[in-house]
Amino acid sequence: VSKVPGQPATIYVATATGGVFKSLNDGVSFAPVFDRAGGMMSIGAVAVAPSSPSVVWVGTGEADNRQSSSWGDGVYKSVNGGLTWRKMGLEETRHIGKIIVDPADPNIVWVAAVGHLWGSNTERGVYKTTDGGNTWKKILYKDENTGAIDLAMDPRDPMVVFAALYQRQRKGWGFNGGGPGGGIYRTTDGGATWTEMLNGLQRGDKGRIGLTTFAGDGRMVYAVIEADPASAGGVFRSLNRGESWEHLSTQNPRPMYYSRIYLDPKDVNRVYLMGSNRGLWLSDDAGRSFRE
Repeated sequence: VSKVPGQPATIYVATATGGVFKSLNDGVSFAPVFDRAGGMMSIGAVAVAPSSPSVVWVGTGEADNRQSSSWGDGVYKSVNGGLTWRKMGLEETRHIGKIIVDPADPNIVWVAAVGHLWGSNTERGVYKTTDGGNTWKKILYKDENTGAIDLAMDPRDPMVVFAALYQRQRKGWGFNGGGPGGGIYRTTDGGATWTEMLNGLQRGDKGRIGLTTFAGDGRMVYAVIEADPASAGGVFRSLNRGESWEHLSTQNPRPMYYSRIYLDPKDVNRVYLMGSNRGLWLSDDAGRSFRE
Protein backbone atom coordinates (compact mmCIF):
# COMPACT_ATOMS: atom_id res chain seq x y z
CA VAL A 1 0.00 0.00 0.00
CA SER A 2 1.20 3.50 -0.88
CA LYS A 3 -0.50 6.33 0.99
CA VAL A 4 -0.05 9.98 0.06
CA PRO A 5 -1.74 12.38 2.52
CA GLY A 6 -5.01 13.68 1.18
CA GLN A 7 -5.29 11.04 -1.55
CA PRO A 8 -6.89 7.57 -1.67
CA ALA A 9 -4.54 4.69 -0.92
CA THR A 10 -2.81 3.04 -3.87
CA ILE A 11 -2.81 -0.73 -3.39
CA TYR A 12 -0.73 -3.31 -5.26
CA VAL A 13 -1.67 -6.99 -5.07
CA ALA A 14 0.74 -9.74 -6.08
CA THR A 15 -0.96 -12.94 -7.23
CA ALA A 16 0.38 -16.47 -7.50
CA THR A 17 -0.47 -16.95 -11.18
CA GLY A 18 -2.02 -13.73 -12.48
CA GLY A 19 0.59 -10.99 -12.23
CA VAL A 20 0.11 -7.73 -10.31
CA PHE A 21 -3.06 -5.69 -9.84
CA LYS A 22 -3.32 -2.03 -8.80
CA SER A 23 -6.04 0.06 -7.19
CA LEU A 24 -6.08 3.86 -7.13
CA ASN A 25 -9.22 4.17 -5.00
CA ASP A 26 -8.66 2.39 -1.67
CA GLY A 27 -9.39 -1.01 -3.20
CA VAL A 28 -12.80 -0.27 -4.73
CA SER A 29 -11.55 -1.42 -8.15
CA PHE A 30 -8.39 -3.03 -9.50
CA ALA A 31 -6.68 -3.24 -12.88
CA PRO A 32 -3.78 -5.45 -14.03
CA VAL A 33 -0.44 -3.64 -14.43
CA PHE A 34 2.09 -6.44 -15.06
CA ASP A 35 0.59 -8.13 -18.13
CA ARG A 36 2.96 -6.40 -20.58
CA ALA A 37 6.06 -6.48 -18.38
CA GLY A 38 7.50 -9.43 -20.29
CA GLY A 39 8.06 -11.43 -17.11
CA MET A 40 6.62 -14.53 -15.54
CA MET A 41 3.10 -13.96 -14.21
CA SER A 42 3.71 -15.85 -10.98
CA ILE A 43 4.49 -13.26 -8.29
CA GLY A 44 5.98 -13.85 -4.87
CA ALA A 45 6.41 -10.29 -3.57
CA VAL A 46 5.64 -6.66 -4.33
CA ALA A 47 6.95 -3.56 -2.55
CA VAL A 48 6.58 0.21 -2.90
CA ALA A 49 9.42 2.60 -2.01
CA PRO A 50 8.19 4.54 1.06
CA SER A 51 10.05 7.69 0.00
CA SER A 52 8.99 7.51 -3.67
CA PRO A 53 5.50 6.05 -4.26
CA SER A 54 6.05 5.74 -8.01
CA VAL A 55 8.88 3.21 -7.51
CA VAL A 56 7.50 -0.33 -7.33
CA TRP A 57 9.44 -3.59 -7.08
CA VAL A 58 8.11 -7.03 -8.02
CA GLY A 59 9.69 -10.39 -7.25
CA THR A 60 8.49 -13.17 -9.51
CA GLY A 61 7.92 -16.79 -8.52
CA GLU A 62 5.28 -17.93 -6.06
CA ALA A 63 6.79 -18.34 -2.60
CA ASP A 64 4.61 -21.33 -1.67
CA ASN A 65 5.74 -24.89 -2.21
CA ARG A 66 2.95 -26.88 -3.80
CA GLN A 67 3.96 -29.15 -6.69
CA SER A 68 1.85 -26.88 -8.90
CA SER A 69 3.61 -23.66 -7.78
CA SER A 70 4.87 -21.58 -10.68
CA TRP A 71 8.42 -20.25 -10.81
CA GLY A 72 9.70 -16.79 -11.73
CA ASP A 73 12.47 -15.13 -13.70
CA GLY A 74 13.84 -12.55 -11.29
CA VAL A 75 12.90 -9.07 -10.08
CA TYR A 76 11.29 -6.18 -11.94
CA LYS A 77 11.16 -2.46 -11.24
CA SER A 78 8.77 0.30 -12.25
CA VAL A 79 9.52 3.99 -11.75
CA ASN A 80 6.09 5.17 -12.92
CA GLY A 81 3.67 3.33 -10.69
CA GLY A 82 3.43 0.19 -12.80
CA LEU A 83 2.93 1.73 -16.24
CA THR A 84 6.17 0.21 -17.53
CA TRP A 85 8.63 -2.29 -16.08
CA ARG A 86 12.31 -3.08 -16.37
CA LYS A 87 13.88 -6.44 -15.56
CA MET A 88 16.55 -6.03 -12.88
CA GLY A 89 18.17 -9.48 -12.76
CA LEU A 90 18.30 -12.34 -10.23
CA GLU A 91 16.77 -14.67 -12.83
CA GLU A 92 17.88 -17.91 -11.18
CA THR A 93 16.39 -17.10 -7.77
CA ARG A 94 13.17 -18.62 -9.21
CA HIS A 95 11.00 -17.82 -6.14
CA ILE A 96 10.99 -14.50 -4.22
CA GLY A 97 9.57 -14.49 -0.68
CA LYS A 98 9.89 -10.82 0.28
CA ILE A 99 11.17 -7.44 -0.92
CA ILE A 100 11.82 -4.48 1.39
CA VAL A 101 12.90 -0.99 0.34
CA ASP A 102 14.88 1.41 2.51
CA PRO A 103 12.42 3.98 3.90
CA ALA A 104 14.60 6.93 2.88
CA ASP A 105 16.37 5.68 -0.27
CA PRO A 106 14.44 3.93 -3.09
CA ASN A 107 17.73 2.63 -4.53
CA ILE A 108 18.46 0.45 -1.49
CA VAL A 109 16.48 -2.78 -1.80
CA TRP A 110 16.63 -6.15 -0.02
CA VAL A 111 15.37 -9.37 -1.60
CA ALA A 112 14.64 -12.71 0.08
CA ALA A 113 15.28 -15.39 -2.56
CA VAL A 114 13.94 -18.86 -1.83
CA GLY A 115 15.67 -20.51 -4.78
CA HIS A 116 14.68 -23.46 -6.96
CA LEU A 117 11.86 -25.58 -5.57
CA TRP A 118 12.74 -28.72 -7.54
CA GLY A 119 16.50 -28.69 -7.12
CA SER A 120 19.54 -27.23 -5.43
CA ASN A 121 21.12 -23.97 -6.58
CA THR A 122 23.40 -21.31 -5.18
CA GLU A 123 21.30 -18.33 -6.35
CA ARG A 124 19.35 -18.13 -3.11
CA GLY A 125 19.58 -16.26 0.18
CA VAL A 126 19.39 -12.51 0.85
CA TYR A 127 20.40 -10.05 -1.87
CA LYS A 128 20.89 -6.29 -1.59
CA THR A 129 21.32 -3.47 -4.08
CA THR A 130 22.37 0.08 -3.32
CA ASP A 131 22.14 1.38 -6.89
CA GLY A 132 18.54 0.69 -7.78
CA GLY A 133 19.10 -2.87 -8.99
CA ASN A 134 21.92 -2.26 -11.47
CA THR A 135 24.13 -4.50 -9.33
CA TRP A 136 23.31 -7.00 -6.58
CA LYS A 137 25.32 -8.47 -3.74
CA LYS A 138 24.44 -11.71 -1.99
CA ILE A 139 24.81 -10.75 1.66
CA LEU A 140 23.39 -13.83 3.46
CA TYR A 141 23.84 -17.38 2.20
CA LYS A 142 23.65 -20.72 4.01
CA ASP A 143 23.92 -23.45 1.40
CA GLU A 144 22.53 -24.60 -1.95
CA ASN A 145 19.43 -26.09 -0.29
CA THR A 146 18.50 -23.16 1.98
CA GLY A 147 16.97 -19.91 0.79
CA ALA A 148 15.49 -16.81 2.43
CA ILE A 149 11.71 -16.68 2.80
CA ASP A 150 11.06 -13.46 4.74
CA LEU A 151 12.61 -10.16 5.84
CA ALA A 152 11.70 -7.54 8.46
CA MET A 153 13.35 -4.16 9.00
CA ASP A 154 13.59 -2.06 12.13
CA PRO A 155 11.30 0.88 11.21
CA ARG A 156 13.60 3.34 12.97
CA ASP A 157 16.96 1.93 11.86
CA PRO A 158 17.21 0.51 8.31
CA MET A 159 20.61 -0.96 9.12
CA VAL A 160 18.86 -3.52 11.35
CA VAL A 161 17.17 -6.28 9.35
CA PHE A 162 15.92 -9.74 10.31
CA ALA A 163 15.97 -12.60 7.80
CA ALA A 164 14.26 -15.99 7.90
CA LEU A 165 16.14 -18.82 6.19
CA TYR A 166 14.17 -21.80 4.92
CA GLN A 167 15.46 -25.19 3.76
CA ARG A 168 13.02 -26.88 1.43
CA GLN A 169 12.98 -28.99 -1.72
CA ARG A 170 10.37 -30.90 -3.65
CA LYS A 171 10.91 -34.18 -5.50
CA GLY A 172 8.62 -36.21 -7.70
CA TRP A 173 7.90 -38.51 -4.74
CA GLY A 174 7.58 -36.04 -1.87
CA PHE A 175 8.44 -32.77 -0.20
CA ASN A 176 11.04 -31.84 2.43
CA GLY A 177 9.76 -28.70 4.15
CA GLY A 178 12.46 -28.01 6.70
CA GLY A 179 15.90 -28.85 7.95
CA PRO A 180 18.96 -27.69 9.87
CA GLY A 181 19.48 -24.76 7.50
CA GLY A 182 16.43 -22.88 8.76
CA GLY A 183 16.63 -20.08 11.30
CA ILE A 184 16.34 -16.39 12.10
CA TYR A 185 19.32 -14.10 11.44
CA ARG A 186 19.91 -10.44 12.26
CA THR A 187 22.21 -7.79 10.90
CA THR A 188 22.86 -4.45 12.60
CA ASP A 189 25.24 -3.08 9.96
CA GLY A 190 23.19 -3.19 6.79
CA GLY A 191 24.01 -6.79 5.91
CA ALA A 192 27.80 -6.76 6.31
CA THR A 193 27.60 -9.29 9.17
CA TRP A 194 24.83 -11.55 10.47
CA THR A 195 24.11 -13.34 13.74
CA GLU A 196 21.72 -16.25 14.20
CA MET A 197 19.09 -15.66 16.86
CA LEU A 198 18.94 -18.69 19.18
CA ASN A 199 18.00 -17.71 22.72
CA GLY A 200 14.51 -19.04 23.43
CA LEU A 201 13.99 -20.69 20.01
CA GLN A 202 13.80 -24.35 19.05
CA ARG A 203 17.32 -25.71 18.42
CA GLY A 204 16.31 -28.51 16.04
CA ASP A 205 15.14 -28.46 12.43
CA LYS A 206 12.92 -25.57 11.44
CA GLY A 207 10.53 -25.12 8.53
CA ARG A 208 8.99 -21.97 7.16
CA ILE A 209 9.29 -18.79 9.25
CA GLY A 210 7.42 -15.48 9.05
CA LEU A 211 8.74 -12.23 10.55
CA THR A 212 7.47 -8.76 11.39
CA THR A 213 8.51 -5.76 13.48
CA PHE A 214 6.32 -3.26 15.32
CA ALA A 215 6.06 0.12 13.62
CA GLY A 216 6.20 1.99 16.91
CA ASP A 217 9.23 0.23 18.39
CA GLY A 218 11.81 -1.69 16.35
CA ARG A 219 12.92 -3.61 19.42
CA MET A 220 9.71 -5.64 19.21
CA VAL A 221 9.96 -8.51 16.72
CA TYR A 222 7.46 -11.30 16.11
CA ALA A 223 8.03 -14.62 14.39
CA VAL A 224 5.79 -17.51 13.43
CA ILE A 225 7.93 -20.64 13.22
CA GLU A 226 7.28 -24.10 11.82
CA ALA A 227 9.14 -26.58 14.03
CA ASP A 228 9.38 -30.28 14.78
CA PRO A 229 7.67 -31.20 17.04
CA ALA A 230 4.80 -28.82 16.26
CA SER A 231 4.47 -27.95 19.94
CA ALA A 232 7.88 -26.24 19.72
CA GLY A 233 6.68 -23.91 16.97
CA GLY A 234 4.10 -21.18 16.67
CA VAL A 235 4.23 -17.50 17.62
CA PHE A 236 7.30 -16.02 19.29
CA ARG A 237 8.06 -12.49 20.46
CA SER A 238 11.27 -10.62 21.22
CA LEU A 239 11.35 -7.29 23.04
CA ASN A 240 15.09 -6.74 22.58
CA ARG A 241 15.69 -6.99 18.82
CA GLY A 242 15.92 -10.76 18.84
CA GLU A 243 18.42 -11.24 21.65
CA SER A 244 15.87 -13.44 23.45
CA TRP A 245 12.47 -14.85 22.52
CA GLU A 246 9.28 -15.77 24.37
CA HIS A 247 7.01 -18.56 23.10
CA LEU A 248 3.48 -17.13 23.14
CA SER A 249 1.34 -19.64 21.25
CA THR A 250 1.49 -22.83 19.19
CA GLN A 251 -0.88 -21.25 16.63
CA ASN A 252 0.57 -21.81 13.15
CA PRO A 253 -2.04 -22.70 10.51
CA ARG A 254 -0.71 -24.66 7.53
CA PRO A 255 2.76 -23.10 7.62
CA MET A 256 3.90 -24.39 4.23
CA TYR A 257 1.36 -22.06 2.60
CA TYR A 258 1.07 -19.16 4.99
CA SER A 259 3.60 -18.34 7.75
CA ARG A 260 2.64 -14.67 7.47
CA ILE A 261 2.39 -12.59 10.61
CA TYR A 262 1.52 -8.89 10.92
CA LEU A 263 1.25 -6.38 13.76
CA ASP A 264 -1.26 -3.55 13.94
CA PRO A 265 0.88 -0.40 13.50
CA LYS A 266 -1.03 1.41 16.27
CA ASP A 267 -2.00 -1.39 18.67
CA VAL A 268 0.86 -3.33 20.20
CA ASN A 269 -1.47 -6.12 21.35
CA ARG A 270 -3.14 -6.84 17.99
CA VAL A 271 -1.52 -9.60 15.92
CA TYR A 272 -2.72 -11.07 12.63
CA LEU A 273 -1.92 -14.53 11.23
CA MET A 274 -2.77 -15.67 7.72
CA GLY A 275 -4.18 -19.13 7.14
CA SER A 276 -7.81 -19.27 8.25
CA ASN A 277 -10.44 -20.82 5.99
CA ARG A 278 -12.69 -17.90 6.98
CA GLY A 279 -10.15 -15.15 6.39
CA LEU A 280 -7.45 -14.77 9.03
CA TRP A 281 -6.59 -15.26 12.69
CA LEU A 282 -6.65 -12.32 15.08
CA SER A 283 -5.15 -11.86 18.55
CA ASP A 284 -5.90 -9.01 20.94
CA ASP A 285 -3.58 -10.22 23.69
CA ALA A 286 -0.23 -9.85 21.92
CA GLY A 287 -0.34 -13.31 20.32
CA ARG A 288 -1.20 -15.54 23.26
CA SER A 289 -4.59 -16.55 21.90
CA PHE A 290 -6.29 -16.23 18.50
CA ARG A 291 -9.79 -16.24 17.03
CA GLU A 292 -10.92 -16.58 13.42
